[in-house]
Amino acid sequence: MFDILIRGGEVVTPYGCGDYDVGISGEKVVAVDLSGTLRAGDDTRVIDASGKIVMPGGIDPHVHCSWHIPAIEGVAAQLTAPPSQVSRAALYGGTTTMIDFAAWEEGETFEQTISRRDQDWRGRCHCDYAYHLMLRGGMPLELIDTLSEVIQAGYPTIKIFTTDITPSRRGRMVDFGYMWEVFQAMARCGGLGVIHAEDNDLVMHMYGRLFQEGRTSFENMAEVHSVLSEDLSFRRVLRLAENVEGTALYMMHISAATGVAAVEEARAKNLPVYGETLHQYMLYNQDDYRRPNGQIYHTYPSLKTEADQEALWQATQNGSIHCIATDELCCRLSVKTQGQRIDDTTGGNSGVEPRLAVMYQEMVTARGYSLSQYVDLVSSNAAKIMGLYPRKGAIAPGSDADITLLDPDEARVVRNEDLHETDYTPWEGKRVSAWPVLTILRGKVVVEKGRFFAEETDGQYLPRRITGDILDGTAL
Repeated sequence: MFDILIRGGEVVTPYGCGDYDVGISGEKVVAVDLSGTLRAGDDTRVIDASGKIVMPGGIDPHVHCSWHIPAIEGVAAQLTAPPSQVSRAALYGGTTTMIDFAAWEEGETFEQTISRRDQDWRGRCHCDYAYHLMLRGGMPLELIDTLSEVIQAGYPTIKIFTTDITPSRRGRMVDFGYMWEVFQAMARCGGLGVIHAEDNDLVMHMYGRLFQEGRTSFENMAEVHSVLSEDLSFRRVLRLAENVEGTALYMMHISAATGVAAVEEARAKNLPVYGETLHQYMLYNQDDYRRPNGQIYHTYPSLKTEADQEALWQATQNGSIHCIATDELCCRLSVKTQGQRIDDTTGGNSGVEPRLAVMYQEMVTARGYSLSQYVDLVSSNAAKIMGLYPRKGAIAPGSDADITLLDPDEARVVRNEDLHETDYTPWEGKRVSAWPVLTILRGKVVVEKGRFFAEETDGQYLPRRITGDILDGTAL
């Protein structure tokens, strides 16, 4: 018998959308059938979803909780908001799974890196979660040989930077010789590279040039983290991957038309390459830096032009971009705006809670995307690429009962006072045409009508394995 029966809504399933009943027992979806078919027992809770959209819980594959914000002049280094705070906001916004990063430090084994990151997360997260293993430059070659053990243990996604991002973060970039070694290790054992790709030579040259010219304000960020930088680095990374058979890549936070074009060309060669962008790249551009507190729209790489935004929208329709993430970095407004220069502006963004509503407005309401396209981009594709599908990202028998109800009758203007992340939102004043009103995590109602029922111990770590069809490029 069912513990929960959802009736009456438009249900987004892997096989299409329709008026279905969804039966949940324990932590799992156990039945999906035509509306009115499934029967409730005496103890079944029946949820009336009439007029609502019933979708898999959102998946954000790119967040940074308890993350290091570098010191700047007069301000000490600090950490972003912890998983407990961000996951609470995520559930309010209909997102039930987040993927963060475990960053290797010199002198550690990868097992020690993961154990250290567990201390930030275990028993401190309201929703389910996983980590990408983040590498840094200068790692011992013998350490790369141990990647197979980490991947087989359920940590199959490997983060690589091709730039130090700012002059103060030396040591983050992995040079192309080491990257070549990592690609070979990943290809042998089923790993997926998740890549922050910018041309470090060009980025650092432009920092130096703009400082010489006295144009140091953050409003000039797009000249440093440029479309040419994305073009050069994407193509170099993808060319390297093409020469290591079996290398699969996920290009993170694509911000420019040049990055889109590079991914499209790689996919035209049937290479297993996948694309991610961020909702702020799609809806804000470099002109927004000149608005009051313009830093709130920034993440690394920079915002670009309207033409780049259009290319991102087209790429979500033609299959070159598969996921829309946040690059979540939750901090107070005073921290987000403390940097004033091109080299000290805080990256990341506070966006995990309004993501589903904002993207529903912009995709389904404003641009006519189907519900299936929308769900793929905010949930299902991330589950498939990151090794979580069909446990996550699907409403189907056997899947985790992670379900969000979006209500078009709850259209509203986004206001920070209604959110649960921090003291600002870059989406302040944004009108949206639906809002999440109920969130279920593995069969437990965790948010309903503005009330929060999750515990910090509810979140589970998700071991993952990348499937063969993702690794060979035939899945998407």
